[in-house]
Amino acid sequence: MADKEELIRFGVAFPARLIGQFDGYIEEQGYTNRSEAIRDMARKALLEPSRLNPDAQVAGTIVTVYDHHVRELPDALMNLQHHYHRDIISTMHVHLNETQCLEVIVVRGLLSRLRTLHRQIQVHKGVFYAELSVTYAADPDALGHGHSHPHPHPHG
Repeated sequence: MADKEELIRFGVAFPARLIGQFDGYIEEQGYTNRSEAIRDMARKALLEPSRLNPDAQVAGTIVTVYDHHVRELPDALMNLQHHYHRDIISTMHVHLNETQCLEVIVVRGLLSRLRTLHRQIQVHKGVFYAELSVTYAADPDALGHGHSHPHPHPHG
């Protein structure tokens, strides 16, 4: 936390087995205490695309896994990306095996448009997995680095 925010303490009751699993998880993740882990989990839950305003400016990714042998699927996905070229910053395409491809599409724009793009990807036959993950784009502090970028970057 860059600025000293007021911390509010509250109690949470966990079943013994669950707290044991949770303690194992936070140790694996490198947290030094339960509070840090719970705060991160709360932040992540609040950024679920279903909870955000459809008119929010967001940035994020659409991760897909699909069978590139399904007839016309690669062309359909490419056409979608061309249609949404103003919302797509970058893509990365990885061949997982002889039939499956993983594609990471970096996006930025109105959440409602990105949700539509995500839905249009996931409904195609041969798409095994499609997930939209976003964070706020309008507030630089929400992106975690606390400053704007008036200086030029080598990427577009």
